[in-house]
Amino acid sequence: MIQVGDKIPAMTLMEFSEVEGNGCSIGPNPVDTAQASAGKTIALFAVPGAFTPTCSAKHVPGYVERYDELKAAAVDEIWCLSVNDVFVMGAWARDQKTGSKVRMLADGSAAFAQATGLTLDLTARGLGLRSNRYSMLVKDGVVRTLNVEGPGQFEVSDADTLLAQAKEA
Repeated sequence: MIQVGDKIPAMTLMEFSEVEGNGCSIGPNPVDTAQASAGKTIALFAVPGAFTPTCSAKHVPGYVERYDELKAAAVDEIWCLSVNDVFVMGAWARDQKTGSKVRMLADGSAAFAQATGLTLDLTARGLGLRSNRYSMLVKDGVVRTLNVEGPGQFEVSDADTLLAQAKEA
């Protein structure tokens, strides 16, 4: 499992862009994690699935609500990762009204989840291999804090916890 002090996995995730700009075309665009995190502080959180109850009612909204405070605590970007395809993540971004506050990144094949060792096998529920629920503060591609939830829990990966950690960093 990934640990504090490790680099995040260098790979390509996908992001759906609603508008053209900054070298991104409308639609799916690749995001190289190493390039996108270089020289930045990232508040990264991962969820088991888009449109799921806890993720939609608590997890994403908390980061949208705490956006200004996270920016004031020197966080450059907020990333939400989920094992869903890029089109689902784009639709979820619209539904959650994340705008430019939270980058909704698709880990469609669970490659990032597997590389971190933070997977959740929900095959018995018909959902396949998913990401565990967690958050981390990433500075220049290196994990500075890591908050992994227990099964069915939502206690340590929330925006308030990561905000407190960002203020201490």
